[in-house]
Amino acid sequence: MRESLAQRRADAIRRCTDAAKSVGRRLLFGMTTSLALHCVPIPDDCDLDTTVLHTVASDKTRRTRASGNAGNITMTSHLWQPLPQDGNTRINRHVYALDLFHTWAQLSVHLPLESLVVLGDAIITVMARQAALAQGRDAQEIHRELTRFTDTLPKYKGKRACRTASSLIRFGSDSPPETRERLSLLRHGLPDMVLNYVVEDALFRSGVAMTLDMAWPEYRVAIEYDGDHHRTDRKQWKRDQEKRNQLQSCGWLVFIATGATLANETARAEFALKIARALASRGAKFTFHVLEVPLEAIAKGG
Repeated sequence: MRESLAQRRADAIRRCTDAAKSVGRRLLFGMTTSLALHCVPIPDDCDLDTTVLHTVASDKTRRTRASGNAGNITMTSHLWQPLPQDGNTRINRHVYALDLFHTWAQLSVHLPLESLVVLGDAIITVMARQAALAQGRDAQEIHRELTRFTDTLPKYKGKRACRTASSLIRFGSDSPPETRERLSLLRHGLPDMVLNYVVEDALFRSGVAMTLDMAWPEYRVAIEYDGDHHRTDRKQWKRDQEKRNQLQSCGWLVFIATGATLANETARAEFALKIARALASRGAKFTFHVLEVPLEAIAKGG
């Protein structure tokens, strides 16, 4: 995932730089182009053309007039009135990327609600990683800032969707599929879980504490999401086996989520029921929904 994101970023930088040189001035890129420049996964169901470079300006007088082809590169220009005066990311002397919070808000009218939540999770993860390298804010603080941003940004199309999505965003998700799995479980009525939970009484041979992607610590029930590399990387596979054997010996029930458990409504419901049975067997009280309820109901506490 990270390697492909890095490749996408390198390609975006090259194309954006060529476009800026073609029009003869610095350009600010937003929408999906900003995500690529920031190394954030682009949701598959975004209705924008991701092969096009998307520039952004605060008013018509500042729009890039080269909408259409700039050299051999196709660009389109967007208006975003609450454009920040600072905080945008300088990629190089020709290219700037719109601040990620504003990029997220911009895309709210181009994504279904679930994908807006998935994107919010991913943005917090990327920003927290960058902040950690700079010894800055942590993920929890960034999450609070996103919520404040959503509440205080002037009225714009998509603000209601952003406010709903912000109440469902959590910090600690390591990948879009993990977020989609979390949301599916919540939609089936399972109680909220802890993300990236550190199990202090379960250690690797190296002495490092083990973590779980999603966990209900009070019931010792957890979920690990296995992407393709968990199967194809033998070192990762052996680490997974050591981890799960150790956790089971400590009384944990560990379930494995994959792309197959997210494949369709039936697969999601069957997996949710399996987790629900485990939680209920250990004393958890909740109302299981055979059918997924709308995310809007969860956001309202329903």
